Amino acid sequence: MQTEKIGFIGTGAISDAMVRGLLAEPAAVARVTISPRNAEIAQRLAADFAEVSVAADNQGVIDASDVVVLAVRPQIAKEVLGGLTFRKGQSVLSVIAATDRKTLLEWIGTDVHLVQAIPLPFVADREGVTAVFPPDSRIAALFSVMGTAVECETKEEYDLLAAASSLMSTALGIMDISAAWLEERGLTKGKGRAYIAPLFANLTQTALRSKTVPLEELSSEFATKGGLNEQVLSDFEKNGGRDALILALDRVLARIQGAKA
Repeated sequence: MQTEKIGFIGTGAISDAMVRGLLAEPAAVARVTISPRNAEIAQRLAADFAEVSVAADNQGVIDASDVVVLAVRPQIAKEVLGGLTFRKGQSVLSVIAATDRKTLLEWIGTDVHLVQAIPLPFVADREGVTAVFPPDSRIAALFSVMGTAVECETKEEYDLLAAASSLMSTALGIMDISAAWLEERGLTKGKGRAYIAPLFANLTQTALRSKTVPLEELSSEFATKGGLNEQVLSDFEKNGGRDALILALDRVLARIQGAKA
């Protein structure tokens, strides 16, 4: 892994997070080349890591790299990729959202080895979980350094995990609503978040440690018969919470797959 030369076309938040995750000690790659498009992020990364260099342009990134990461917005991807020349067989990792494999290959215009992934901001702290498609040991190894890689056997699996990644804001929103409810009813400001955030973290750790136990069973273990947890779960379901969540996931999956939602 230390001999890897990786380059980033696009220097937004995800590129920043990936570079920081890859180059945290011990560094997983020997050299990182980044495009100059976002000068502020590019210069900050170059200042923070000796392994980082800023290319003169996007073609310079390709020429200097074994693996090229495409991390531009989907709205400008065609324009950006259309003017570039990739090496035949070069490894290309696309983290461009909502853009299918066939389209990407048409824009690239060369027979490259293309892998897609959905990195989340947590890769910066090497705590991310990243969906990868198709399965690829080299790319999976990179993301395993930054947390956990989940290799998808089919495009359908990959799309489902892409939909699941849209739950982040909702999960934090539930925490926000709960903390605000506590404080609106008299809890000292700040204590709501101080209590709710570790509570959710502990529940997540319970799910991670109990990999063989179904989540429904774990939920039941916390829902004592006639208890408070059972009451809240029951009210949530009776008032449409479960149906609303499933509907939202169905709609975002349809959007990912290109259908009307």
